[in-house]
Amino acid sequence: MADFDKLVAEAHKRALKVIVDLVPNHTSDQHPWFQESKQGPTSAKRDWYVWRDAAADGGVPNNWPSYFGGPAWTLDPASGQYFLHQFLPEQPDLNFRNPKVIEAMLDAMRFWLKRDIDGFRVDVIWLLVEAADFGDEPENRHWHKNLIDRARTIHTKIEDQPETHEVIQKMRKVLDQFSSPGFERMMIGEIYLPYYQLITYYGTKEKPECHLPFNFHLITDALDNWNAATVRKVVDEYMAILPAGESANWVLGNHDQFRFGSRIGSEQARIATMLLLTLPGSPTWYYGDEIGMVNGVIPPNKIVDPRGLRQPEVISEQRDPERTPMQWNDTAYSGFSTVDTWLPVNADSVERNVQMQEQQKDSMLNLVKHLLRLRKEHQALRSGTYASINSDAGIFAYSRESADQKITVYLNFTNETRVIDCENGENSKGSKGEVLASTTMQVSKVVAAQTLKPFEGLILLNS
Repeated sequence: MADFDKLVAEAHKRALKVIVDLVPNHTSDQHPWFQESKQGPTSAKRDWYVWRDAAADGGVPNNWPSYFGGPAWTLDPASGQYFLHQFLPEQPDLNFRNPKVIEAMLDAMRFWLKRDIDGFRVDVIWLLVEAADFGDEPENRHWHKNLIDRARTIHTKIEDQPETHEVIQKMRKVLDQFSSPGFERMMIGEIYLPYYQLITYYGTKEKPECHLPFNFHLITDALDNWNAATVRKVVDEYMAILPAGESANWVLGNHDQFRFGSRIGSEQARIATMLLLTLPGSPTWYYGDEIGMVNGVIPPNKIVDPRGLRQPEVISEQRDPERTPMQWNDTAYSGFSTVDTWLPVNADSVERNVQMQEQQKDSMLNLVKHLLRLRKEHQALRSGTYASINSDAGIFAYSRESADQKITVYLNFTNETRVIDCENGENSKGSKGEVLASTTMQVSKVVAAQTLKPFEGLILLNS
């Protein structure tokens, strides 16, 4: 704890913020709470977890599936009852219909907030409460063997229950109690839901919830169908439905998804980077994406992720490839370690690493640094309005506008040179402006914004 307190203090000296990953949905099966809960139906903590009798045939209580394969229920032979686990059997779900569980979790939050942390990223926040009737979920008629077991049903009972919002509102109250002017504690919620459900996790003015319900739709809806029309649709739909006064957020990569550099290629990864860092709201960056890291190659005997081990036939369930060590330099363990690592260092670390890219003027790393500087320097990129612009096929164009400046972003998703020709003559052929950034890192000061090179993104400060 002394190390942690020092970390927070030193981070705050540098104007950095520290967010703790809170996992309220489940505990370890070795946790004292669960060990006591297992003592039997009369245990004081029996109702801290979700226990159910067997079905009439002696099997699992219902058809709820686990994220990691198989049923979401495991039998406790001693009592003859099953306990719920939406993930591994070693991760039993807490019962958030029990007020004592809620209060215990709020106390856990208070413990960390008293140590001056800046907020929480809350794991699987939309799964906290299950339907009270414990009924079967409808079967997914479109399920096939290449999909995970979790997709066998449509999740009307095990996800996104109304009572979940009541729990989150209580969590937000604790955060607000620890906030003060200039030091607002914040909460990010991990949520994979369609937009119309996702935005409800902002809450309301009277009953606020997450400051940022994670918006993963660039990952889930766009990366496997990466083109200007799809990306524009994902962005426009979100901005149209975003509640007034709330902040947008965007994610391109995380620990559960293949690297976007592998999914769309290195040229498109630059387009994606410019997109992420010029859209309104908060961008979330996954380590290594700033140097264009790609999926690591994991030999079968090196797989350690339980989700991948339990469902080896489903390629998308392998999460180790995106979790390989950060590539700092070209030494044996890439500057991440001096001994064998949990996962092998990616073989491309000898030519893709921080040390090398710092010296390369047009590297991905220097593109990211340049875009971050622009966000700091230009109010329009930090907090300006957003509007998409009709343009040539294959180009996604949009403006960011503040009281005293207008910036236009052009992203060419094609492998062809394209003419910038926007609706109503706005920024059409011959219009001029200052080029603030290009994904090629070749920037001229003032140009006639007529063409985009293949796979080029351009940021123009309009004159």
